[in-house]
Amino acid sequence: MLEYISAPEAAKKWGISERRVQKLCEENRIPGVAKFSRLWLIPKDALKPVDRRIKHERK
Repeated sequence: MLEYISAPEAAKKWGISERRVQKLCEENRIPGVAKFSRLWLIPKDALKPVDRRIKHERK
């Protein structure tokens, strides 16, 4: 059975804002998320998505 964490817990774990985590969930950028009422449930082992707002140097 999968274990889930909330958006505030993911925000703390990843070092970003809770609102940013919510936006990532809304944009389906985190695999396996589920919305229960107003609460986003994020798989405990989910990785932080790459921030597409920042240009990364290509090698």
